[in-house]
Amino acid sequence: MYNQTFLPFPDKFHVVAVQVATVWTAPDSPREMDRLAITNPTNIRAWLENQTYEDKVNLCDDNRVQTQALYGEAVLIQEVRGGWAKITIPAQATKKNEQGYPGWIPICQLAEVEKKNWQKEKTAAISVKHIWLKNEQGERELELSFMTCLPVLNVHADSVEVVTPKGVGYLPKEAVKIFPTEIGGEKGGGEAIIRAGENFIGLDYLWGGMSSFGFDCSGFAYTMHKANGYEISRDASDQSEHGQEIPFDKVMPGDLLFFAYQEGDRKGYVHHVGFYYGDGRMLHSPHTGKGIEITNLKDTKYEKELCIARRYWF
Repeated sequence: MYNQTFLPFPDKFHVVAVQVATVWTAPDSPREMDRLAITNPTNIRAWLENQTYEDKVNLCDDNRVQTQALYGEAVLIQEVRGGWAKITIPAQATKKNEQGYPGWIPICQLAEVEKKNWQKEKTAAISVKHIWLKNEQGERELELSFMTCLPVLNVHADSVEVVTPKGVGYLPKEAVKIFPTEIGGEKGGGEAIIRAGENFIGLDYLWGGMSSFGFDCSGFAYTMHKANGYEISRDASDQSEHGQEIPFDKVMPGDLLFFAYQEGDRKGYVHHVGFYYGDGRMLHSPHTGKGIEITNLKDTKYEKELCIARRYWF
């Protein structure tokens, strides 16, 4: 699992201070309907529910959204313009920028932290779809996504005390996995990756989505690998260039299948990724208007466009 607190960060850096920060292409990318996604706090559920199919398609077609980052995820600020910060996300590798995935986030959604306070021996990763972070009084503060990772202060009988951008918070012990920060999470095999992904069958696709409120195809691949202790690139095209190439007749559940235009020509643009599920089927987050599904490959456009298979697990 990506180790963001032991990287050569400065003594002070910024982390995401909302449940999910949408990373925009430019400060003028958000529409009026996106207000619930650019404030602090955010309301990701309401933001998504208020959008029509056409509104969601527009996030991609008009190049509005780049990616998302979860609560507590570290970012590096490159530039400040008005109420916006141009950032990179070191945990999301990309060929777009060697420092991490680039884009713009409202400054109000970021909090400055000191490395000495954020750098703890153990990290808690949320292992359920959603869970509420609570304060010391037991009151709900934020509904957080699967694979939100926060530094651990103490482990109690029924709860885990964590460091948050706002101070101290508490998560239910049964809803997290705790791992040594410097080593990372326990590695799972291909079947474990598939079991993690099955929990999200039916979840609506979201362009740029990186949370259990909505994934895009490569965000789904990225997060299920992260949940099983593996670091992979953010985008499908980058994911297709790394890992171990697997012949199509040797693929196993948990391997990634990549699809390119020009009927799978390796020179064609890689536009989609999914997990091989077994028996000629794929588990994937298909496109706007559909949810995560298991689908047969035979006699489909996917069979024609399949270009390469990769394995990151071992």
